[in-house]
Amino acid sequence: MIRLPVLAVLFAAAVLLSGCATEIKKSGFPQISFAHLQPISLNVARIVIENRYVSPAIPPNVEHLFPVSPSLTALNWGRDRLRAVGQSGTARVIVRRASVVEVSLRRSSGLEGAFTREQSERYDAIIDMMVEVRDTQGKVRVSVESTGTWSRSVSENISLREREKVWFSMIEEMMADLNDALETQIHIHMKDW
Repeated sequence: MIRLPVLAVLFAAAVLLSGCATEIKKSGFPQISFAHLQPISLNVARIVIENRYVSPAIPPNVEHLFPVSPSLTALNWGRDRLRAVGQSGTARVIVRRASVVEVSLRRSSGLEGAFTREQSERYDAIIDMMVEVRDTQGKVRVSVESTGTWSRSVSENISLREREKVWFSMIEEMMADLNDALETQIHIHMKDW
């Protein structure tokens, strides 16, 4: 008699724990980091990281569905790449936009459409960032900016997991391009800092 309730409780606990494990491993994708790269030292007292982009979180925007957040990845860039090594002034990294829009693509109809695997959606991503140096009075002394854009289409029969891989790859590749562009601009335009 006692065994049945105990088994029921153990089964319920196992189901709850497996649900928690699934939630913890929800995306299965790592956060994109730039910590493996040589930091860029700036002659300022502090680095401020600011996200000005707020996702509408409704279609056609889909960045909130991504396994890694485009805006969080851009913020990670600022935290990982820039180092304050000075006594005064501030460097500010501003994420102005980090959006991804889903565009439905036109597909063939009729017999041709029934026997053809076509691209069904395109994802257009934009990450727009700026880095500025301000003096102790708050005046902007120099700024650099870069905008990364990336588009990728997917097949109509793609699985959710494969779609997430495409999304992750988009953000990873776009941020690699942005990293190169921002680093080059910083070395050219912020050489006095």
